[in-house]
Order: sequence, then C-alpha cells, then structure tokens
Amino acid sequence: MSVFLDTTGNSSLAIGICGRCSRKFPIGELVPDPNYPGLRVCRVDVDAYDPYRLPARQPENIALRYARPDTPLYEGGPSLVPAPEPALDDIPVLIGDE
Repeated sequence: MSVFLDTTGNSSLAIGICGRCSRKFPIGELVPDPNYPGLRVCRVDVDAYDPYRLPARQPENIALRYARPDTPLYEGGPSLVPAPEPALDDIPVLIGDE
C-alpha cells in the first residue's frame, strides 16, 4: 500500500528516498550525510562526523625553559678517540742513520 506525501507549500514537489531507512520523504527534508558524500538521509539517520576523517592534530612546540648548551662534558680530559698516527713525511730523518 502506497503512502501519499503532501508536498503542498514546499518549494519543490519532488520526493526522495532515505539512503539508510529507505522511507519516502519530501526532498527538502533529506540532508547530505557528512561521512558519505552523495548520500541523502533523513534527520533521524544522520551520523555525527567521523573524527578519524579529520586531519591529524599538529604537535605542540615545547621548548625547555633553561636548556643546557651543547658543550662537551669533560674539558681537556682523557680522550676516548685515539690520536691519529703521524704521516711518514712528518718524521724527521737523521742524516747519519740512512
């Protein structure tokens, strides 16, 4: 049995079908669904906007109040890196030792 929808007084005489519950409504009562573009639903079936579709939050710029400068911990202490060996050109040659 069909149901008559009275569309008198509306700016559009068209009727539409809800994309979720498949009931007939005047086309002015159907609203676009925020999660699925192109889907028109009645006001009862409208979903809240999915927060996972929003862009990611921007990280905060957190700076230390009294930041320590980048200086070595040991001034003039023993070095952990071995000293480079001298090149052969730097070694003095004694004249009588050839």
